[in-house]
Amino acid sequence: MTTVIIIVAVVVVLAVVAAAYVTSKRRTEQRREHAAHLRQEAEVQVVDVDLERRRAAEAEARAEVARTEAERAEQQAAEARQGLHMEEARHEDVVRRADALDPDVDHRSADYQPGATRSRDS
Repeated sequence: MTTVIIIVAVVVVLAVVAAAYVTSKRRTEQRREHAAHLRQEAEVQVVDVDLERRRAAEAEARAEVARTEAERAEQQAAEARQGLHMEEARHEDVVRRADALDPDVDHRSADYQPGATRSRDS
């Protein structure tokens, strides 16, 4: 009887080992298939990645053009401001010369403002 129990136990152990082996092989094959499927998906995504890379490069190029244009516009604005300051200075110079000639304007007073016609009598 013990021989039968040992034989049955050996058969059960062999069956369990065989089942584990088959399950392991099946799991390994499923993992291979899943990995292959993921690689195929990655291959398809390469096109999308390349497209996005081109879009990003184009956006960077547009941004660089915009930065250059903005710098140019800022330079033009600075030149215009400088021109305005020069014209204002010329205008003030003419007004000061006129005020200096006008006997009714006290251009030497502490509160003198160019162009504000104040009489010495007031």
